[in-house]
Amino acid sequence: MNASRPDPETSAAETEQEQPFLAHLVELRDRLLRSVMVVLVIFLALFSFANDIYHLLAAPLLARLPEGQTMIATGVMSPFLTPFKLTLVVSIFLGMPFILYQIWAFIAPGLYRHEKRIAFPLLVSSIILFYLGMVFAYYVVFPLVFGFMASTTPEGVALTPDISQYLDFALKLFFAFGVAFEVPIATILLVLAGITTPESLTAKRPYIIVAAFVIGMLLTPPDIISQTLLAVPMWLLFEIGVFFSRLLLRRREQDAAERELTEAQMEDELDKAIADEERLDVIDKPGKPE
Repeated sequence: MNASRPDPETSAAETEQEQPFLAHLVELRDRLLRSVMVVLVIFLALFSFANDIYHLLAAPLLARLPEGQTMIATGVMSPFLTPFKLTLVVSIFLGMPFILYQIWAFIAPGLYRHEKRIAFPLLVSSIILFYLGMVFAYYVVFPLVFGFMASTTPEGVALTPDISQYLDFALKLFFAFGVAFEVPIATILLVLAGITTPESLTAKRPYIIVAAFVIGMLLTPPDIISQTLLAVPMWLLFEIGVFFSRLLLRRREQDAAERELTEAQMEDELDKAIADEERLDVIDKPGKPE
């Protein structure tokens, strides 16, 4: 029995589908390599300042330790590995705009023009809000939390935090507040996707406030100050997201109305042009011979 030969047209179609897929994989690999290289370059530039960077991170805690108290390192490699880890994390944070730009450049060709007009501002806003969350944690939350910890330390107990545990604690707070400051972006995306409406979110405000405090309890240390300092900004940012989602929906409705009006005007002009042409044809058409 002779084996059936493959259809040349089918083989050509499969080849055309495989080539774009492979091209996308190659592009994704190149963009990932660029992102890794940028983070590596930033890390190499900052590595010699690793101890200074850690001292800057620990400054809010060191300023509130009792006089004569210092931080300690309980691990043998902690004095080296902790600043090393912090420098790597800082390199990723500093390189995040470039990394997100590479992600945007990979995704953007597959988006429509109106999607790009919305997605790019949201991307930029999300980066700025994440950094603002970290700044808020460093300059507002850290001093209050560490002051509270120092004031509530029992008598006879030396407050000497471990440098590795402090780094984990600080990174957790940075991440928690950075994500919390993304609430307006998440709110706007939910509304634009049609999952919910500003009116529905406003009606559920009491539940959202309770959820903000629950999230603050889960993401922050077990003290009322840091929980409140996370929950209250989340609620306020939620209100900001609802406000801007209303504006974007109103603008979308106006754009849709303008498009409908433009299409109706074009149809009217086309009908008018056709009617004028028919009238001219009737006028120019010679009479029938008697």
